[in-house]
Amino acid sequence: MEKFGLKYRVLMGVTLFSMFFGAGNLIFPPFLGAQAGTRTAAAFLGFAASAVCLPVLGVVAVTRCGGLEKLTGRVGRHFAFFYILILYLAIGPCLAIPRTASTSFSMALPPFFDLVGHLWIARLIYSLVFFTAAGWVALHPDRLTDYLGKRLTPILLTLILVIFCAALIHPAGNAAAPAAAYEGQATVQGFLDGYQTMDTLAALNFGMIVAVNIRAKKITREKAVVRETIYAGWIAGIFLLVIYSMLAFVGMVSGERFADAANGTETLTSMVSFLFGPVGAVILAAVFVIACFNTCVGLLSCCGKYFQSVFPKLSYKMWVFVFAAVSMVISNVGLDAILVFSVPVLNAIYPVAIVLIILSFARGLHERYPALYPWTVALCGAASVIAALDGERIVIPALTGLIRYLPAYAAGFGWLVPAAVGAVIGRFWPSKKEGVRK
Repeated sequence: MEKFGLKYRVLMGVTLFSMFFGAGNLIFPPFLGAQAGTRTAAAFLGFAASAVCLPVLGVVAVTRCGGLEKLTGRVGRHFAFFYILILYLAIGPCLAIPRTASTSFSMALPPFFDLVGHLWIARLIYSLVFFTAAGWVALHPDRLTDYLGKRLTPILLTLILVIFCAALIHPAGNAAAPAAAYEGQATVQGFLDGYQTMDTLAALNFGMIVAVNIRAKKITREKAVVRETIYAGWIAGIFLLVIYSMLAFVGMVSGERFADAANGTETLTSMVSFLFGPVGAVILAAVFVIACFNTCVGLLSCCGKYFQSVFPKLSYKMWVFVFAAVSMVISNVGLDAILVFSVPVLNAIYPVAIVLIILSFARGLHERYPALYPWTVALCGAASVIAALDGERIVIPALTGLIRYLPAYAAGFGWLVPAAVGAVIGRFWPSKKEGVRK
């Protein structure tokens, strides 16, 4: 068998969706709906572009290029090593993996138990159990389709559908007036909100795990594996789009009643409690734990595989447990601290991922113009890092002042012009072959 039928294609897509759909995916869409209010449709358009379209294109780009190492290698060997390392640390033990435990803990225990004075002990025990279980499942990356796609994700989708239908029938109120950030540039703000899901970064890595599961189903020809991985990407994107729209709607109809919620967790908690009463806490706890567990397993798997390939002295099994242990420690810092730290890091590395994905769809570009990738990524990366530092009030003399004058800088897209300039320079930069001929 060298191609799947519809059943297995959907199953692979659901498996990929389950790896994408974790903490941030639950937190940010309802908060976007609550904050954007009457501007939710415009904001969601931007959010869908960065949190659905870009991740799907990321899976396609990396799969077609033959892997993330080959795609980033078009910039340079040293860049490939360091960027991929930073990428894996960001979506792995430094940010995304700890966030899965922190977010699910906030929904699984505090609503049911009085933890005053014992919060840190409860969080420690929960994170120990959570990461032990996730690490055990991640030890079998070729069986994630069975663990995630067939068992846990159908339960998750059913619970979210129940919440959505209840909100549709019994909304808490009409959409509120949009918060200041969404009044004038709702679509742009929605696009930036999509960064926080980290899905575009994860997409550059999850394709590898999906390919492992495809090969486990007796698909052996490389072209067939590539084809089925791309199908899985598009199907996962459809699921993401539908579920995100449901969650954004739930946030929107929370109305003015729950407009003071500080984050998406509070928005969902308030709405589900309003809709289902005490039972709502149980429903929401199940949603958060399943979603965060699925993503944690996927991230542990792809991080373990990458680091085992780069540093083979440790086995895949050992890398999984190393990352699980480190993530457990970091998760005990608390969710708010993780989210605050994640914003500047993501703002710095996200634009480069976007540029790499876009460039990958111009076939043969790196062969005709070898300097195009390095110049484009270098100027884009420099601009995004300077902008991220500026957002944290860290000023680089001359450079920070200069970048503030760039078009769309205030909207968070100051990297666009530098990337375009880099592409033009790279297009006309003489290659070594041309120098030899001259």
